[in-house]
Amino acid sequence: MLSRDQITDADLSDWRKLGQGLHARFLVADFAAAARFVSAIAEAGDALGHHPRVTLGNAYVDLKLISDDAVFRDQEGTEHTVEWVTQRDVDLARRVSEIAAEQAVRADPASITTIELALDTADATRIAPMWAALLTGSTDAHGHGSIGDDIRDHTGRVPILWFQDADEHETPRQRFHLDVWVAPEVADQRIAAAVAAGGTIVDDSQAPSYTVIADHDGNKACVCTSLSPA
Repeated sequence: MLSRDQITDADLSDWRKLGQGLHARFLVADFAAAARFVSAIAEAGDALGHHPRVTLGNAYVDLKLISDDAVFRDQEGTEHTVEWVTQRDVDLARRVSEIAAEQAVRADPASITTIELALDTADATRIAPMWAALLTGSTDAHGHGSIGDDIRDHTGRVPILWFQDADEHETPRQRFHLDVWVAPEVADQRIAAAVAAGGTIVDDSQAPSYTVIADHDGNKACVCTSLSPA
């Protein structure tokens, strides 16, 4: 797995790291143009032995690059297989950008957004299998691509669900929140839009990594970027 600094140093102008993967949105004239673009990407992926996850629309092609066999080494030196960005993703991202330039397809990184779900709990290991089965139909997604209890559907049908460690507590209290991942250059704009629409900044001590926003009722969400806290 590549470090955050290594990904930043790769200088992938069309791509942004949101969560665990590289994301890009390319704007196309119509669905036929989108299909031609994806067909060329498929050939490039075949050549490199790696492919993106693709969402196709009439005016856009959304791509996600992530490796399901990245290697994470913990403090004891033990190796774990996880989902993360590797050099293969960087190489394919560069090739996709070349194809976009050849086909006059424009990238729109500022419009990229991805959502993760977070649940506060003191007992993630016990409750995670139920959430895996509920969200994906089986418990196979529990811990998939992660060293923790994350729920990650390998087919990408649902957002990642991760568990935030919390003290034991009595209900009710807010336990679910959204992590809204955006490109770093639009984080301030997204936060300002939420505040203008009635939100309140609850905690910006970790900005620009993440900023906690609350609605009128006190329900919280985080605006997240790939940058480290200031």
